[in-house]
Amino acid sequence: MLLTAANVLTLAIAALAIAGVIVRPMRWPEAIWAVAGALAVVVFGLLPWTAALGAVGEGTDVYLFLTGMMLLSETARREGLFDWLAVEAVLHARGSPTRLFLLVYIVGTIVTVFMSNDATAVVLTPAVFAAARKAKREPLPYLFICAFVANAASFVLPISNPANIVLYGGHTPALTKWLASFALPSVVAVVVTYVALRWCMRYDLSGDVADLPPRGKLPRGAFVALAGIVLTALALIVTSALDIKFGWPAAIGGVATVVAVLVTERASPWPVIRHVSWSIIPLVAGLFVLVSAIEGTGLIADVTQGLAVLARQSQTLAAAAAGGVIAVIANLMNNLPVGLIAASVLTHAQPPLAVTDAALIGVDLGPNLSITGSLATILWLLAIRRDGEHVDFWSFLKVGAVVMPPALVLAIAARLLV
Repeated sequence: MLLTAANVLTLAIAALAIAGVIVRPMRWPEAIWAVAGALAVVVFGLLPWTAALGAVGEGTDVYLFLTGMMLLSETARREGLFDWLAVEAVLHARGSPTRLFLLVYIVGTIVTVFMSNDATAVVLTPAVFAAARKAKREPLPYLFICAFVANAASFVLPISNPANIVLYGGHTPALTKWLASFALPSVVAVVVTYVALRWCMRYDLSGDVADLPPRGKLPRGAFVALAGIVLTALALIVTSALDIKFGWPAAIGGVATVVAVLVTERASPWPVIRHVSWSIIPLVAGLFVLVSAIEGTGLIADVTQGLAVLARQSQTLAAAAAGGVIAVIANLMNNLPVGLIAASVLTHAQPPLAVTDAALIGVDLGPNLSITGSLATILWLLAIRRDGEHVDFWSFLKVGAVVMPPALVLAIAARLLV
């Protein structure tokens, strides 16, 4: 990469924008900083506006997917589905906080696998908060599950994380090949993450649930919302098996569920639309533009050359380096732009499959280190803020530093054994 004034300015703007997303100066929303950075690279002539529009367009599938998931979540929340699920979870835990912890983790794994990590952050988090409230327990230990399992289980299936589609350029391996590569590493990641997280929360899970809430009846609107979630999940599984992009199925499922509930309840759509966190869409779009600008500096070409040389020397070393380095960088600038950059590097370097797979594990699992690592964790932060909970960077890092490294190392090692 040539250290021209334009390249230095591009990287400086990108760094400042991403720092704004992480730190949120003046408590301004994350989207403002990402969009400001994207506008800056265009205004200063560092990226043509046509290229910026093209970069925004590349994220269409992600926008559609997020829209569908957020509509499903808000509809289910308003109709009382989360409250009903919370009561059921507490009752099945039979008064044991540790049993409730395990139950939430299992449900979080299932939701992540079949509906994506973003769905776990958006859909499950409110339900878990409600469950902790019903059990009269401190909610944060259970809320942490939603953040960590969302990333730990996000490479079981291609649909488990939008970053999977990004890394493979929109064409993931066939489902059978995917499972052959990632079945064992996924199991390792999920189990190790649970053990480490459970150990971190051991002091918060003592005692018993004092009062068990009475079992309630599932409201009619909540039943319709639940049916919509299940049908959408099935549609996503089918599209994954057929190698079809899953943005439209998710969006259609979300809109159809909203319409079905509104017709059933004869309600207005505006309360649902108003409470969806729409700012996440411009946030993602801004990140796509910033990555496009970074590509123009030549930095990606340099990384590509280095990875190709390393892969020729040792596949194992290249896989470990790719997974480890990407995992760290994902926490510095979020795994979605890192996935975009990695996709470009891997396309040009053409390393062995094990190296590409290790890179994916780094993109998906690495973000468990910090709150800035993945879009799912940012969505999780937005969800818990809505319920009055706050987790700062350092509080999350204290847990992530214990949970993420062993899961990452062992998952990559498991992939190299396949």
